[in-house]
Amino acid sequence: MPVPLLDLKLQYHALKADIDAALIGVAESQISILGPEVDALERQLESYLGVKHAIGVSSGTDALLMAMMAYDIGPGDEVIMPSFSFFATAGCVSRVGATPVFVDVDHVSFNVSPDLIRKAITPRTKAIIPVHLFGQAADIDAIAAIGKEFGIPVIEDAAQAIGTQTADGRRVGSITEIGCFSFYPTKNLGAMGDGGLVTTNDDALNIKLRQIRNHGMEPRYHHKIMGGNFRLDAMQGAILRVKLPYLESWHAARRTNADLYTELFIELGVSTAPGVTTFGKQDMILLPKMVNRGTSPDNHIFNQYTIRTAHRNELRAHLQSKGIGAEIYYPVPFHRQECFASFGLHDADYPISNCLAATVLALPIFPELKPDQIREVVATIVEFERTMLASPSECADCAECGTHV
Repeated sequence: MPVPLLDLKLQYHALKADIDAALIGVAESQISILGPEVDALERQLESYLGVKHAIGVSSGTDALLMAMMAYDIGPGDEVIMPSFSFFATAGCVSRVGATPVFVDVDHVSFNVSPDLIRKAITPRTKAIIPVHLFGQAADIDAIAAIGKEFGIPVIEDAAQAIGTQTADGRRVGSITEIGCFSFYPTKNLGAMGDGGLVTTNDDALNIKLRQIRNHGMEPRYHHKIMGGNFRLDAMQGAILRVKLPYLESWHAARRTNADLYTELFIELGVSTAPGVTTFGKQDMILLPKMVNRGTSPDNHIFNQYTIRTAHRNELRAHLQSKGIGAEIYYPVPFHRQECFASFGLHDADYPISNCLAATVLALPIFPELKPDQIREVVATIVEFERTMLASPSECADCAECGTHV
């Protein structure tokens, strides 16, 4: 049975009448950039996220870039971030002429280590960017405390985590000085094109970010600061307004799918409890774990369900041969990217990022996925892993990070 990694057509057809009506409404209004649809979306997201100001922008990448510009980050400045993430986090820092400083992540959440952030701070540190990777909250309270201690702003990269909560129920992106979100179509709340959001509880930052969004212009044709064209299209705002009321049910469906994956992998004997970090004779597959769940069920919204296996490349090829989608997020950590080769980084300083890059594999997790499809994915993986058990192999980096014995 073929199982796609993601099927956006299912979501569209379920909401087709409302989405089509919203698009026709924008076409008839001929207000195609910003305007009332984006204004209304911003108010709705402020309420949903529990934040004072939400600013619709052109992409999640541009949200991060705007945050850099809002703090006047540039040449000579350093910005601390995890080495294991999507490239936009590092790319936006480099685009303003600053230096991204990479630190390693932990085995269980795949998120940045607060202790390593502290060790990386120098007099040149201008900001800290934790990433809530794959939809799971980073240890944002510990990171925010470090930022406050050193007087360094913390910019939350919540591109994959809209709706994710901390253990006490606060939404990520509302906790530190600035939050950055993506509405790329594959996200839990996705547009039909690029889109993003910047959030803040600071009135002065809100004003500056809104100026940056529109060429630094306020009032019209008067430019006190430099900005860019970071405006959100009205069409995307209208689509997102249709989808937003369904977001919590989509989160719940993703968690249900994740629970079924975990239950089946354990039942079939290829893994034990989620969060194990050592490959053993029984644990051919390492499962993701929700950490710091507390009283909230939304600590992890499962933008991705990411397993780990020492046979990752072979397993992915096998799944593809059976028509089952799987993707590697991410095969090359920042410190190994060619564009940062001149930084003179030491590969051995990032053992966990290296090992994750060699072992992670994301499985289909979208809300419309059927239980039989999940069972097909798991059965195919279990069959493959048992054939590999006779000839075990290690990923190249396991000796460094100690995750394979």
